[in-house]
Amino acid sequence: MTAIRYDFRSDTVTRPSAAMRTAMMGAEVGDDVFGDDPTVSRLEAVMAERLGKQAAIFVPSGTQSNLLALMSHCGRGDEYIAGQQAHCYRWEGGGAAVLGSIQPQPIEHQADGTMALADIEAAIKPDDSHFAPAKVIALENTFGGRVLPFAYMQDVAALVGRRGLGLHLDGARAFNASVKLGMDIAAFTAAFDTVSICLSKGLGAPVGSVLVGRQDLIDKARRHRKMLGGGMRQAGILAAAGLYALEHNVARLADDHARARRLAEGLARHEALRVTMPDTNIVFIDMDASVGEKFTPYLQGQGVGVTGRYGQQRWVTHLDVDEAAVDASLALVDGFFRAA
Repeated sequence: MTAIRYDFRSDTVTRPSAAMRTAMMGAEVGDDVFGDDPTVSRLEAVMAERLGKQAAIFVPSGTQSNLLALMSHCGRGDEYIAGQQAHCYRWEGGGAAVLGSIQPQPIEHQADGTMALADIEAAIKPDDSHFAPAKVIALENTFGGRVLPFAYMQDVAALVGRRGLGLHLDGARAFNASVKLGMDIAAFTAAFDTVSICLSKGLGAPVGSVLVGRQDLIDKARRHRKMLGGGMRQAGILAAAGLYALEHNVARLADDHARARRLAEGLARHEALRVTMPDTNIVFIDMDASVGEKFTPYLQGQGVGVTGRYGQQRWVTHLDVDEAAVDASLALVDGFFRAA
């Protein structure tokens, strides 16, 4: 198996920098289940303040963070509304249903990644014992690397307010979206009762997410975290990486976006590749299966890591992909199509 030299598989593959490792090594720690790890407490306080929310909780993964949010908004037999391709519905193992006894109500996405407001409204069922009562609507931004318009999120928030529901944001890459829009993250997330932020994607921490929101919902999430086995002990070592990331790795997300754009433009030089120009750091490519069944193995053999197979690929830029990696990978792509 060829070693990966240029890793575009995901922004989850980043390694902590030397400076981040130093911060982790020097972290003051305690027992977070007892609530006395000072570095975890500081990360939670900083994230809550940064997003303008009342409270926050540090958790091992984005999947658990989303699940805790849904379980805090909903009880057994309640329902949450999300998109058909939403991560919390499609890509998290059915956890809300299996572990939370919460029924999902998926809705088809529009071409731009939004859910039509009329479709959301129609999915909210009457107050009738035949139906699972809807309690929360979950949005995701960025969605497949696309930035959902801020005005759209405000429209959904207004709908939610009229219907008396909660509003959750799967903001795994919310900092990517806010940097792209040039908005403060607190303004970007102001309408949401809960927000899940991933530290181990573009922000470059090795592990962890933070769920922020209203105090009562975070209190419930803390109890659910214990039930789900997410309570950690001397977790300040990990929280220190998150604090370092918030201080040093937010503004630089713009570099990832610029490299993704340059990568997309270079790939689009080839007529066989149908490239979707990125909003942020994720580039999607479609191609005929006959091209993909040769092109994807070729990239793997040259040490270029991408995800997808046959007729589709996904390339993701991140802090471990520099200009030289983009240039070298595009040169390999050019070489493939010259030979073809």
